Amino acid sequence: MMIEQVSDPLPQAGYAKVVLELDVNNHPGVMSHICNLFARRAFNVEGILCMPVSDGRRSRIWLLVFDDQRLEQMVRQLEKLEDVLNVRRHGAEHEVFERLEGFFH
Repeated sequence: MMIEQVSDPLPQAGYAKVVLELDVNNHPGVMSHICNLFARRAFNVEGILCMPVSDGRRSRIWLLVFDDQRLEQMVRQLEKLEDVLNVRRHGAEHEVFERLEGFFH
């Protein structure tokens, strides 16, 4: 039996939030693969938004996460996933989550 080592979650105080924008192939299970990657490493995702783009064969996923020292490794691991086509990094002020905040207050 193989036991996967999970890194300890880091305190979130002092870390800025960032938005990761992913272009992915759109089929069942893609969101699960991405979320499981974060969960296995005890990396909290503060917000998720996903929408199909163009003809529906691809989707765009935005993830709001804390920018701690593990983030660069997480991005490299995301880029290795077969269905992840592109990963872009934005500051927390990226408009996608800024606009949504109005719906939750």
